[in-house]
Amino acid sequence: MMRHFLNLGDAGPDGVKAILSDAVARKAARAGFPKGQIDADAPLAGRVLAMVFEKNSTRTRVSFDVGMRQLGGSAVVLDAGSSQLGRGESIADTARVLSRMADAIMLRTSDHAKMEELAHYATVPVINGLTDLSHPCQVMADLETVIEHGKPLAGLTWAWLGDGNNMLNSIVEASGLCEFDLRIGVPAGYDSDAGFIARAGAGVSVLRDPVAAVTGADIVVTDTWISMGQAEAGEKLAAMGPYQVNAALMAHAKADALFLHCLPAHRGEEVTDAVIDGPASVVWDEAENRIHAQKAILRWVFGQI
Repeated sequence: MMRHFLNLGDAGPDGVKAILSDAVARKAARAGFPKGQIDADAPLAGRVLAMVFEKNSTRTRVSFDVGMRQLGGSAVVLDAGSSQLGRGESIADTARVLSRMADAIMLRTSDHAKMEELAHYATVPVINGLTDLSHPCQVMADLETVIEHGKPLAGLTWAWLGDGNNMLNSIVEASGLCEFDLRIGVPAGYDSDAGFIARAGAGVSVLRDPVAAVTGADIVVTDTWISMGQAEAGEKLAAMGPYQVNAALMAHAKADALFLHCLPAHRGEEVTDAVIDGPASVVWDEAENRIHAQKAILRWVFGQI
């Protein structure tokens, strides 16, 4: 059976745990290695990943490329503007061609329906590098970061502040699979996808008061208010203002709470310098862990874990 990774639910609770375990162990095993050194077992030797970017990227592009190299494989990058996708070739035909030339496909795009269409026609595994609906690869790195900072996932309380976007949808999904509580602090009119919330279960609560969302939280998470490709929206920025993660708001979380942000950050909007550069912030570990989490995702889609 083909293993795609379009959302966390594709792996299920056991698959998510296996991916996280592999990511943590494999990261530890290469401590001190140069970034380009191949892992001792080179588990993806000879494998090729086709990476298709319809949206700009720093962390996703570099982490998948470096991750494939560390696993002993290689990656090919296609941008919409310089490939036939940009000239109108269909997703279905692109899936058929890339399946003949690569062992797996990673797509970063806006419309989640494109991701599902690609997976439908591909005969190799497809990985969601980001859509407007979800960002599962990033959230796997977030989960890994929390674990390596000594916080078992089950039973934690996470607080989300800000927009109900793709990142939040994947964190909602993670809360159900990994059994942690999630308080969503979001202004009315900017809620996350209702389907994700319904599937996650009783551990998710939607609040309008940012202080209530953060009080006693183990993990505090935010993201940019104006997502990539969106026009600046003064009304939205005004609505989000009270949800800025600043020192005063963080003071309501637990004393050992961690701060996460998937980056890039709009400093002075959704988060202040004092928080993102402060002692609670683990955003640089989180960014590095994109490599290690995605290596484990790649091994999972190939049936190695």
